[in-house]
Amino acid sequence: MTVVTIHPLAIVEEGAEIGNNVHIGPFCHVGPQVKLGDNVDLKSHVVVAGHTTIEEHTVVFPFASLGHVPQDKKFQGEHSSLEIGKRNIIREYVTINPGTEGGGSLTKVGNDGLFMIGVHIAHDCHIGNHVIFANHATLAGHVHVGDHAIIGGLSAIHQFVRIGEHAMIGGMSGAEQDVIPYGVIVGERAHLSGLNLIGLKRRNFSPGAINQLRDAYKILFDKNIKDFENSTLLERIEKVISQYKDSEEVMHVVNFIKNDSKRNICMPKYG
Repeated sequence: MTVVTIHPLAIVEEGAEIGNNVHIGPFCHVGPQVKLGDNVDLKSHVVVAGHTTIEEHTVVFPFASLGHVPQDKKFQGEHSSLEIGKRNIIREYVTINPGTEGGGSLTKVGNDGLFMIGVHIAHDCHIGNHVIFANHATLAGHVHVGDHAIIGGLSAIHQFVRIGEHAMIGGMSGAEQDVIPYGVIVGERAHLSGLNLIGLKRRNFSPGAINQLRDAYKILFDKNIKDFENSTLLERIEKVISQYKDSEEVMHVVNFIKNDSKRNICMPKYG
């Protein structure tokens, strides 16, 4: 049996698709092209606009704005979408924009994410599963964030940057370049400061896998390692491949670095 609770002070426009057991609180506004999955909960004062889909068991707190037109002057009203997955927690004042024609016309958020107060996700971003965005973390357009990544409070990610899986962005950091999987970056203009060892242990990576990542990290990024003082990154990558080609985790880092990027790779701070 379909049970939908819509507060009399909410507006749900004709054409919106509402799943089972959905709760829409007071002063919410749901647009005509919105789709809400089963057990979605809009607490109050939530605006969901445009071609936006929110999948089941996602909870949205007051004053969030989801699906309004992107903050991009090139946007001319073309069809674009926002897809938000399952079991996400979207806290107060979060803003998420749909895509643009130049970025594939889609912004996509995965499952099981926590988006704290004031988070902004701009047009054409693609966000993985099990991510945590702390208060007022901000993503510019076209950013890709891998599974289990953590974006620290008051941090800002430049457009087109890729954040690898299990990476961590320190609070109040500015990320202008790609962040390797499992890496940690910090700083006003952020630099790579090591591996996200605490996160790896919490997610039950084996000691052997962690040690291999540590060794590969030294080869790739330690300027003082013997026999590699004057080596290029490409030469270091080849050395890592020769030693750790059977390590899934290490090769994940290698393939991330080798893939084409618009922003280069965030490197350690030398000197």
